[in-house]
Amino acid sequence: MEFSLFAFYAFAAVVLFAGIRVITSRNPVHAALYLVLAFFTTGCIWMLMHAEFLAIAIVLVYVGAVMVLFLFVVMMLDINLDRVREGFWQYLPVGLVVGLLMVAEMVVVLNGTYFKLDAAPPPGVPAASFSNTQELARELFTNYVYPFELASLILTLAMVAAVALTLRRRANTARYMKPDEQIAVKAADRMRIVKMQTEKDE
Repeated sequence: MEFSLFAFYAFAAVVLFAGIRVITSRNPVHAALYLVLAFFTTGCIWMLMHAEFLAIAIVLVYVGAVMVLFLFVVMMLDINLDRVREGFWQYLPVGLVVGLLMVAEMVVVLNGTYFKLDAAPPPGVPAASFSNTQELARELFTNYVYPFELASLILTLAMVAAVALTLRRRANTARYMKPDEQIAVKAADRMRIVKMQTEKDE
């Protein structure tokens, strides 16, 4: 057995174990830490597939930013675990149905012979000078530059809207937004010209 194949099976086993522990852990902090392990191990699998950019992206974005935020939120909030666990058995049938559908979809996608489809040829080993990040950037900023820019504008708009929604009136000392006053403002209200007499040094 080659080392890459052995590493893939080892990483896949770790991902499965971490994923199961995410949904079975009673402590939300432990579940978040197991999710960090699942993300990091997925990045290792992508490294084996020569997808360096995706591996670094999942480590920096999900492990380094999103999961750290989740951990801070979970640790700072006073979560009543007993109340959260009350609805577990109530939503279990729906969760099982969704899980079975996801498993069936993955089986259909990974096993192309189910629909008598020709399997795609395995990708060859890239050359030593091949850069996965450079090829991805070339595709994004040439063939898909307009969808890429549109997605960035939509995400920026969503971020600004989220910030504006959080700045609503809560108390007299809290900061909040008044969209109606911002829209009705005029140019004369934004700038005032003051005429002052000149002073001469004695």
